[in-house]
Amino acid sequence: MRKNKDEKPYKNEYLIYNRKSTDDQDNQKNSISYQTIEAIKFAKREKLSIAKVDIQGFCKGGIISEKHTGFKEDNKLTIGADGRSIQYQINRPKFEQLVHALINGEYRGVIFLCWDRASRNKNDDNIIRKLMKFNDLDIRFVQANYDHTSAGELHMDVDGMFAQHHSRNTSEKVTNTNRKLRAEGVCTYKAPIGYLNTGDPRNKPFDPERASLVKQLFEKYAEDTWSLADLARWANDNGLTMRPVRRKRTTEEMLRDEEVKIEPVARPITFNHIHKILTNLFYIGKVLGNNGVYVKSISHEALVEEDLFYRVQGLLNKKRVSVHYKNKLYFAYRGLIRCGHCERVYTPYKNKIKQKEYYGARCMKNCINTKRNIDVDFIEQKVGAIMFNLSFTKEEKADIDSQVRDEVSTLEDKRVAQIKAIDQEKKKLNEDLSYLRKNKLTLLKNGVYTGQDYLNEESDIAKKLENLREQEKSNNVSMQEVVKDVVFLSELLEDAYLYYTLANPTEKQQIITKVFSELLLSGETLNYKCRNGFKVFENKKSLLCDPAGSRTPVNGLKTRCPNH
Repeated sequence: MRKNKDEKPYKNEYLIYNRKSTDDQDNQKNSISYQTIEAIKFAKREKLSIAKVDIQGFCKGGIISEKHTGFKEDNKLTIGADGRSIQYQINRPKFEQLVHALINGEYRGVIFLCWDRASRNKNDDNIIRKLMKFNDLDIRFVQANYDHTSAGELHMDVDGMFAQHHSRNTSEKVTNTNRKLRAEGVCTYKAPIGYLNTGDPRNKPFDPERASLVKQLFEKYAEDTWSLADLARWANDNGLTMRPVRRKRTTEEMLRDEEVKIEPVARPITFNHIHKILTNLFYIGKVLGNNGVYVKSISHEALVEEDLFYRVQGLLNKKRVSVHYKNKLYFAYRGLIRCGHCERVYTPYKNKIKQKEYYGARCMKNCINTKRNIDVDFIEQKVGAIMFNLSFTKEEKADIDSQVRDEVSTLEDKRVAQIKAIDQEKKKLNEDLSYLRKNKLTLLKNGVYTGQDYLNEESDIAKKLENLREQEKSNNVSMQEVVKDVVFLSELLEDAYLYYTLANPTEKQQIITKVFSELLLSGETLNYKCRNGFKVFENKKSLLCDPAGSRTPVNGLKTRCPNH
């Protein structure tokens, strides 16, 4: 154990990184042992010292072994607040840990067998390339040498391209093969309970232990005297269980170098399992083909006769009846109020003694909410106060009117200047777009753009033009018209508040859902989120200070304004 966290005892030594691919099991270089032997030979030949370090969940004796595909990449992308930094997720946990260790200078470098053991996607390619440009890092490949010349860069490009192509080609072959098999009626997925999965998609024989019991489930339900719950109890009493399966490995187990043995467990039959069994067309000799259409199977025989199967379907449909209330109870705040801490919804109910409408929240165990049951009077008082405070007072209207008179000239000048700037930018972009389209063949022949780069550039310009058109539309409205619309909307809110105080529950629900998207209760305070048309009133203070601020949308999803 290090005495000082700043010490780097292995800063002059190397790690070995091996990756066993999940999409290319038969390739020799996919073997962890093969990669390890070749890397150790390479280290001895090049006189590179391997770090003798053991880190739980990372490496053993300086050797990292990871079982993960290098082709799949996360589609999530995060752009920093400054607009310059871009972040994405690395899907391989050990590879991510390796990158951090190298950047921190904990090791001199790392040895890979070849490029496709390090990466098979563009995002991770970029990481490796950047690491190779660090002056104090040494990234080595056993089967290739990328020197710092244009030829070395080309060699790297070609290897990266072929690594990605290999995975894409493998994925495409698997997809096409599965489509072909499904069209023929071959079962390309696991057979349900009652059949055995032998590893051969063309052979799904009966399970001698479970097949007869599964058939009896259909026969008993067809008698119309058994419920699904009764059948679940019968199945468990007669020893029918789900097929033994292994649970998913935990993150800790996935990071271990040694193989983790997980014993398969046969779970008991439940109500839902019975329903899935009784509605599965697999039992009448059909399999799911292409485009969601069932076809006749050549992989297995029918366990249940079609006549029996469809009799069961008729009984299931007959019993699937919804209850419709003649006099439906309307609760004005159903689904609208949530706990401000754990965000659990408040559900309406009638108090049997007081015969009064209440709302209760089943908050999470660690929730600090102290007001988990509230009556309708409490809600109406709070909602009424919010609606009253959303609209402008006479003094606020006068203040806005005064500001508009004083500042309208300045604001109009700004608006006109913005319109001119947008026109100039649109003109420039249209010229660029026209040049691209006129000289498309020349640009592609001379290698200025690849086909994909050209399409990306054209698409980028088109998007910029569309954004400018949107800005132009918003700038076509004068400041006076904007403020006039906001004041008119405020007057509508004032009328809505008066109507709300006299409305019945159904009418209150209509008013609330027009103004608010959500209400959040924290103690005695009812916070709110306004719908799009009323978001401007969530930030009244900034609006009163700058009438033009009404033209900037408020992000109601992130801002929660408290009740005044």
